[in-house]
Parts: sequence; structure tokens; C-alpha cells
Amino acid sequence: MGVLVPWANVMVETELPDWTDRQVVWHYARLAPPNKETALTGDFLTGLIEATPGGLHQLSRLPLQRIYLACTSASFTQQNAVKQATASAPVEVITAFDALLAALDQFGARSIALATPYPEQVTAIEVEAFSAAGITVTGSASLDLDDGYADLAPAQITDLVHGLIDGSVDRADAVVLSCTAWPTRIALQQLRRTLGRPLISSNLAICMHATRKAP
Repeated sequence: MGVLVPWANVMVETELPDWTDRQVVWHYARLAPPNKETALTGDFLTGLIEATPGGLHQLSRLPLQRIYLACTSASFTQQNAVKQATASAPVEVITAFDALLAALDQFGARSIALATPYPEQVTAIEVEAFSAAGITVTGSASLDLDDGYADLAPAQITDLVHGLIDGSVDRADAVVLSCTAWPTRIALQQLRRTLGRPLISSNLAICMHATRKAP
């Protein structure tokens, strides 16, 4: 599988191989926005999409089955631009948001509690994107950060989920930890002990898609 990775993201290459072991061979191309930003801003997301054709070119000589765009926020904020930027890809391109929707479908989940590290306005856009896809968001919480996601501790993620109010988690079929750039493996393990419902992160969803649908 090919993976398009935001240039400052260090978690994709850490988590994908751990979750899939030897079932999948991952090949990466990095997307560097023209302004060389790392903070999650509109210019950063637009820049990632502008860099996508170059990333696809890097992967074009490899015998790939599929390519994943491993930036969830770009996936749901720039959906039309992503389609245009990947239209000439040699194989199917699946975004991280597409993978989340596929994972929820696999679990039969039609409602979610959503946790993100994003700025609050970006999280609000994702709530709308899930709603447009037929998924009810019972509650959402964000760390309201625009950078530094890889430095987050598992406790910050678990506390964010446990801090969801008004029974959001109890009313949800699943819990989604959106974003490929924060470290979710340990947090998911800890949350599974207490929540008693499916938990999905962006990177886990990509792995589920790659292993379930690979020929």
C-alpha cells in the first residue's frame, strides 16, 4: 500500500506497521506544503493538497494495490480538492476520513462520540462531515491545538474522551479518535478497558481498510 503522509507527521509510520505486522507492506511519500508550515491552518491543508500530485508521482513506479491519504483533517475539509488532486492516480486513493467511515460501517455504528486534537472550528467541520455521511455525533471534544500532536501523552487523550459530557459516549455506538498525527495505540488500549464499545482511530481505520479489503 502507498501512503501520502503530511511532512511533519511522525505517527503514521509508527502506528501502521505495528497494527498490521507483516500483513501489509507500506510505502510512504511525504507531502510538504509550499509554505513549509506544520500548524493546522487552512493554508497548511490547502498546501498538502497542492503537494499531493507530487506525492503520487513518487509512488507511481511502485506495484501498489491502493494509496491512502493519511491526513484526516485534509480529507474532510478539502473533499472536492482531494478528488481533483487524486483523479489521475494509478490506483484507488482512500482518505483517512473514508477509512473511518468504512470502519464504522464494519462495526455497524451509526452514531459516534468524537475526540480530536484539532482547533475547535476544525472539529466542528468534522462533525458536519460525519453528519453529511449519515453518522450522528452524540458529542465531541477537542484539545484545541494546531500543532504538536505527536507530543501528546496517552493520558491527555483518555482524559479528553472521559471528559465528554451529557452521556455522549453512552449514547454512541462507537468512539472515534480522529487525526493520524497523535499517538493513539496506548490510549485505545486503555479506553477499551472502560468504555465497552468499539474505538477507532484514524490510523487504525486505515489499517482495518488495508487488511480487510486487500486481495
